[in-house]
Amino acid sequence: MDITIHASFLPTTDPEASLAFYRDALGLEVRQDVGQGAMRWITIGAPSQPGTSIVLYPPAADPNITEDEQQTIAEMMAKGTFASVLLATPDLDAAFERAQAADVEVMQEPTDQDWGVRDCAFRDPAGNTVRLQQS
Repeated sequence: MDITIHASFLPTTDPEASLAFYRDALGLEVRQDVGQGAMRWITIGAPSQPGTSIVLYPPAADPNITEDEQQTIAEMMAKGTFASVLLATPDLDAAFERAQAADVEVMQEPTDQDWGVRDCAFRDPAGNTVRLQQS
């Protein structure tokens, strides 16, 4: 069996701010942008990986989520504990400098971890943790 990763989903509360973060600060490309206002789905991805995407979506769009669950999700997003993504780049320091120049929220500057990875971390405009590691 050959299974590949096609898309993963990250919630967003401000599509324009998320678009600026992922496109302008991190350099990902926009593949689709559908809907409008707060009900907007933006598909982004790395130019070098045309078959793998991240979909930025409005978490309140799911009709199966109760109001209490929506409140819990909003609280977790605000704390940065709801969703995360791990990205990789061959030049971590250059990517960090580009993101930092875009005035993103830095959680961790580039660091050599004990387990052998060099990485850094940001929070996107929705509060999601974005870890970026040297590939």
